[in-house]
This record gives sequence, C-alpha cells and structure tokens, in this order.
Amino acid sequence: MRRKTGNIAKTMISSIRNRHDRPAAHTPHHRTEESMVVASYNVHKCVGTDGRFDPERVMEVIREMDPDVIALQEADERFGERSGLLDLPRLRLDLGLTHIPVLHKPKSHGWRGNVLLFKEGAVKDVHQVALPGLEPRGAVVAEIDLHRGLGLRVIAAHLGLLRWARRQQADVIVDIMTEREEKPTVLMGDFNEWRLGEGSSLMRFEKVFGPLPPPVPSYPARLPVLALDRIMANRSGLVADVVVHDSPLAREASDHLPITARIDISKAVVD
Repeated sequence: MRRKTGNIAKTMISSIRNRHDRPAAHTPHHRTEESMVVASYNVHKCVGTDGRFDPERVMEVIREMDPDVIALQEADERFGERSGLLDLPRLRLDLGLTHIPVLHKPKSHGWRGNVLLFKEGAVKDVHQVALPGLEPRGAVVAEIDLHRGLGLRVIAAHLGLLRWARRQQADVIVDIMTEREEKPTVLMGDFNEWRLGEGSSLMRFEKVFGPLPPPVPSYPARLPVLALDRIMANRSGLVADVVVHDSPLAREASDHLPITARIDISKAVVD
C-alpha cells in the first residue's frame, strides 16, 4: 500500500486540536537503574523566539530536562571561526554533562553545529561525517561505553532544508549503519522533515531503524505543529516515551522545542 505524503494544513489543524491531549511533557522522565534519558535540541544559535541572544536560557532548558546524553544542533556560529555559543565548563560543573570533542575549528564546540554531551561512561570512539548537499550539514557518530559492560552508539545529525539533499543525507547515515558493526544505536537530531511517503527522507531510515516512533510536534516553539526533530533506535524497545519538552522557558529559548526519550539500557548489551 502506498503511503500518502503529509499535508501541512491538515497537520497544523490536527496538532492544534490535539495540543491539550499531549502529556505534561516538561515533567522529567522517571529514571531507574535500567534506564537513562536522551534529548535532542536545536538551540537556534541561542537566539530565542523573542529575537534575543541568550545562552543562559538554553542552558536552563537543558537543566530542566536533566538528560544523560544530549545532541545539540546549531550550537556554533555558522560563519567565520564558528565559535561555540555555550559555556561548556558550566555545563560540566552544574549539570555533569561532558562535551564529546571533535576535530574542527579551534573555537567550535561541535561539527557543523552538532554537539554531543553525556554524563557517565567513556567515549570509545568518535567520528564526524560530512553530509552531502549545498549547505554545510554533518553528523557526529560516538561510541560510548556505559557502566556494567553496556555500549551505545549515538548518531547526532542535522539534515538540510532541501528535500533532495535530505534524502542523500539519510542514505549516508543508513550506509554508516550497514557498513559498521551492528550494535545498539540511537539516532537523534533535527531532520527538517515532517512528511511521510516515498519521497520522504524519514522513510529511508526504516531500513535499519524499523518503523518510526510516533511523531511529536516540536516546531515552531510557540505553537508546535511540525515534527522536525526525531529520536529513534535500531533495536525494538531501546527507545520509549518520546515526548516534546514543552515548558514556558523552552518556548522562548529557541525556535525549536527539545524532545526527550527514555532509553532502556538493558537493550544496550554489547553482543
């Protein structure tokens, strides 16, 4: 059966009608010894919906979520030295989040704006991937050894604005998965895609990540109607409870709302 592509008007109307039925998503996930929380957040270069540059607000939203692993997009300046925009020492001191370094310009925090931070464990390997297209887009691939002999691969990505480029970029990520050793993997980021159907970049991920989790509207922040941000995994049950973090401060800090998910780390056993 052929999938129908999305209709933006219908999507917006449905999202507005259902906005009161969404869970209180600013409530932190319930953690256990067998779970951890991951998040993805396009911080829009720390410029909020009021047009004000304020990294402090972004860091406070991260504090609200209290993630164990978080992928940030647009965390560096786009031009020039591409300087990082957040206070990484404070994130480590106050929130326990350690920055995963990549090889790029000296003042950058991440690779083409993509930044990964984590709380516990050790980074075994990290790679940066240039994604095709007219815009400077990329992905960061990190292998993290968690406690108790558990391992997790995390791919943080920011796909482009052009539809044909997103399809090619998705294919590159799928190739990474098929060419490397199979292991528990979480893919998250801003995919700039809400449509489904044969022409959608999202459908390409199903080859290795299986059926997509239910979409959660995250954009625009003040009235989220489009599910541009995604968290998915290559193992059934690894990712659960994907929600949008919809707090008053999050609606001001960036043009995207962040999304979070609970990870069942028992599914991350290294085979």
